[in-house]
Formats: sequence, structure tokens, C-alpha cells
Amino acid sequence: MESAAPPCIILNVPQLAQNIGAVARVMANFGLADLRLVNPRDGWPQERAWAAASGAEWPLNAARVYDSVEAAIADLHLVYATTARPRELQLPVIGPREAAANLAHEVAEGRATGLLFGGERAGLETADIALCQAVVTLPIDPRFRSLNLAQAVAINAYEWRMTVESGAPPIFREGPPPAEAAAMLGLYEHFERELDDAGFFHPPEKKPSMMQNLRSALGRARFSDQEVRTFRGVVTALSKGRGRSLEKLARRKADGES
Repeated sequence: MESAAPPCIILNVPQLAQNIGAVARVMANFGLADLRLVNPRDGWPQERAWAAASGAEWPLNAARVYDSVEAAIADLHLVYATTARPRELQLPVIGPREAAANLAHEVAEGRATGLLFGGERAGLETADIALCQAVVTLPIDPRFRSLNLAQAVAINAYEWRMTVESGAPPIFREGPPPAEAAAMLGLYEHFERELDDAGFFHPPEKKPSMMQNLRSALGRARFSDQEVRTFRGVVTALSKGRGRSLEKLARRKADGES
């Protein structure tokens, strides 16, 4: 069975063109493209939406306008209403992660889905929520439940994306491989030798455990060959600096300085 398209985003009576553009931007960030607008307050299209989208134009270019929520969801099999306001409806209330998992299942089964968002000022009305199969709400602090429209879309879109691509993106450039054990051993011995000369290992009976701790810490860093050479250069520079300091102190003492 062929999968359906990713969930659509339905904005019911959005007020500001900038917010519509910001929604398009986060949709593009997370692989969503089907934007549906129900009675946008200032009409459509609006130039400021394209400016706010910062180049994410494809959701705006393909956006469809409807005169009712019923018309906007007519072709969908599963619709979730997103709201932070409790309503007197006997609907399941779930979080965005569970919602995304359910939407992903429906999409995999070839069924069209959507997320319904209310306008900036009043959110969704009870009649709109009643058209949906569940309510999606976010675990936000009850002291301040108001959430920017694009932020609410972003959180839900992110959770959807996690069902598609849950791992971290590939690194931009392959780094050098870790140094071989022989190179690391040379670093350990060099470092320990200089520390020994500086009197770091005190009392002497603790030297073995202190050396083990140092080797363990340096080993966890997984230095590359270049990093090993750099670190050894640092150790060498510090040891030479120590010698210059001792010579300077000796000259001061010889000159009768304190």
C-alpha cells in the first residue's frame, strides 16, 4: 500500500500574514507542504506572508483557501485539533508525540490526515473541535498557556518529523580518524615525564593512580594524530616556559632580589 502525503496544516481564521508566513517556514523546516487557510482575516494572498517565510515559499504558493473548517477537512480521514483550552467535549486528549505517531500510522496506511490550529486571538471554537477525532495539547506551564501560532505548529511539525527522520543529520564533513594507540602512548609518556619533572606526582605512592586517571581522561577525548601532535607541542612549550621561569628566579636570587 502506498503511503499518503504528510499531514496538512489547517489554519482557521488566521489573522496576521506574518504568522502565516512563519507557519510556512516551520512547515518547510520539517517536511510539510500542504497548507490550508480557512477564512484568513485579511484575505489571500498577502505579500507579507511571503516576506515572513524567508524563502520557504512552496507551502504558500500551494496554499488553498476555504470558507469553512468542514470544507477544509472534507478529504481527510483523521484530523486532530490543537488547543490549550479545555472544552466540554468527550474527545481523547493527547500530546504532540503521541499525535505524531498516530498520524504516521494513518499516513502509512494511505489515509490523509491533518492538524487544525485556531486563530491567534481566540483559538478554536468548540464546534470546530467537535469535527476532529482528538485534541492535541502541549505540556506548557499553566501560568501562561498562550503560544504563538507558528511555535505551536513548529512543535507539532517537529514531532511529525521525528517519526520520519529521528536520528541526528549526517555530519557536514568527516573528521580525521582517531590516533593509533602508539601515538597516544607517546603522548602519555611525554606528559607524565614533564609532570614528574615538575613535581606534580605527590605523594609518590599516588603516582600510579594519578597516571591512570590522566590516561583515562585523555583517552576518552579520542585525539586525532594532529591533535596528539598539538597537545605534545603544548606540553613541550609549557616545559620550556617552566625552565625559563626557573632561570629567571635563579638570576633574581643571585642579584639579591626577593
